[in-house]
Amino acid sequence: MFVDHLSNIFAALADPTRRTILARLALGETSVNALAEPFEMSLPAVTKHLKVLQRAGLITQSRQAQWRLCKLEAKPLQEIADYVDQYRQFWEQRFNQLDSYLKELQAKEK
Repeated sequence: MFVDHLSNIFAALADPTRRTILARLALGETSVNALAEPFEMSLPAVTKHLKVLQRAGLITQSRQAQWRLCKLEAKPLQEIADYVDQYRQFWEQRFNQLDSYLKELQAKEK
């Protein structure tokens, strides 16, 4: 179901550690160990974050020799952008209405 998929993506993005991991992966594919390096947490804790991101479809993992590599998958981020864009359009319309109203008020003052 589409809503459940969006809920999984939003839930994955709700955590600052996972957002930091995604920001790093936006620079390119990297190993799990390299992703874990800047965090003061265990490798299994980082792996749990990666599993959440993977379930949400935000990353994929592959193996290259002994390395587990992670890669950003941008499609779910586009789905979030499309969802949020509906509300951006709503607020732009509201701001345009407010602008028109303020111009009316200014015209009446003159």
